This record gives sequence, C-alpha cells and structure tokens, in this order.
Amino acid sequence: MNDPTSHDTEVLVLQHLHEDGPGHLGDWLNAQCVRWRVLCTEAGEVYPATVRGLKGLAVLGGAWSANDDRPSLRQAEALIREADALGIPVIGHCLGGQLIARAFGGQVQTLDTPEIGWLPIRHDGSAAARDWLGDAPDATVYQWHYDSFTELPPGAQLVAGSAACPHQAFVLRQHLAMQFHIEITERKVEDWIAVPGAGYAPACAAHPATVQTPAAMRAGTRDHLTTSQALADRIYGRWRARWPR
Repeated sequence: MNDPTSHDTEVLVLQHLHEDGPGHLGDWLNAQCVRWRVLCTEAGEVYPATVRGLKGLAVLGGAWSANDDRPSLRQAEALIREADALGIPVIGHCLGGQLIARAFGGQVQTLDTPEIGWLPIRHDGSAAARDWLGDAPDATVYQWHYDSFTELPPGAQLVAGSAACPHQAFVLRQHLAMQFHIEITERKVEDWIAVPGAGYAPACAAHPATVQTPAAMRAGTRDHLTTSQALADRIYGRWRARWPR
C-alpha cells in the first residue's frame, strides 16, 4: 500500500515517534474493519502530500513540542488544514491535539504544572461535549504532557478541562483535539514508564499531585483502563460518524 490516500486506505494515522503508536486506536480501527495505515516519521516514513480521498485523519502524540522546528510537524499541520478544507474529520491525541490548535491559529505553551498519570477531567455539559464525551461529566484519563494548547483557535469550542490544564479538549467544526491519551493501552503505559525521559524525575518530585509514580500509574491502569477504552470507543465512534460518505 504505497499510496496512503489510495482507495485501499480509508484512514491515515500520523505517528511521530516509535514509542507513541496507535495503541487502542489501532485495535478499534481493526475491530471496525476499517482500512487504515500508519506512517511514522521516526521510522523514516514520509507523510503524504495530500489527504484527498481519505475518510479520516488521526494524529498521535509524542515527546516533541508542537513548537519544535521540525518539517514533519509543519507537514502534519498542512495536512490537517487540507483535511478541514475537504471535510475530513481530524482527531488529535496530545501532541496531535496541539498540532490541530496550531494549524488553525491557536497557541501551544509549556504549563506551570505538568500532568503524568491517571488524572480526572470534566466536560462542560454542552451539547458538543455530550456528543463526543458522553453524558457523564467526569472521567479519569491518561495524561503525559508538559505543554498544552493554551490559546484555542478562532471558532473552537472548549469542551473539557482539568484543574492543572484548563484546556483538555476542544471541538472545531468536524475535528476533536484532545490533550489526553485516549488511545492508551497497558503496553504503552509500561513502555513509557520504562523510558520516562529526563524531565520525569524532577517533575515527579516537584508536582506530586499531578505527576504520578510508576506504582500509582500501574494501579491506575488496573482501575481505569477499561472505562478509558470504553470512552475511547465512543469518541472514535463519533469521529467515524463524521467521515464523508
């Protein structure tokens, strides 16, 4: 499948780094019998010149900053804008959500308080929030971020937040940008704990309320993964409902 926008592919997944793969998103796409392909920049794969002909575009997370001077990040933003013009819904996870924000004029900055681990978010009860996230206003989701979209793009509707990160999710036309990792799996949690990055230990010491220890994260996975993946199934289902027919 050399051309990600050929008739053989319905959904393209943009991956930035090896350790941040599709996870539960890939499981969901397979269960839905969707024809999809993932392209990973770190693996040397090049993002396509166009998304024309696709039904959906998903953008994953990664340890990079959305503001880094990397050609692949700017290409991802260009594809997000093209998808918008073509009526193709985009769903963004963490860095992917930040790239959606930047693509349409929002701002991404480093937060005073990072979030790492299983932490609560709350949606605002609006029709858009209930459509994407369900009627229950509270959820515990997996976070691993130091930055966030601190200024939303013009026309975007904020639908969820948390105490440390007021902008957890926004809706813009047919797109959803999330700061949290709804695609998380137990394997991803373990992989990230094994190689947490240089910033993790100081963040854990400085922010114990929002940066969890490995033991706390593993306990949270046991307690919250099933409900997190049920929420993911809903979110991905609402994304699919917006795919062009």
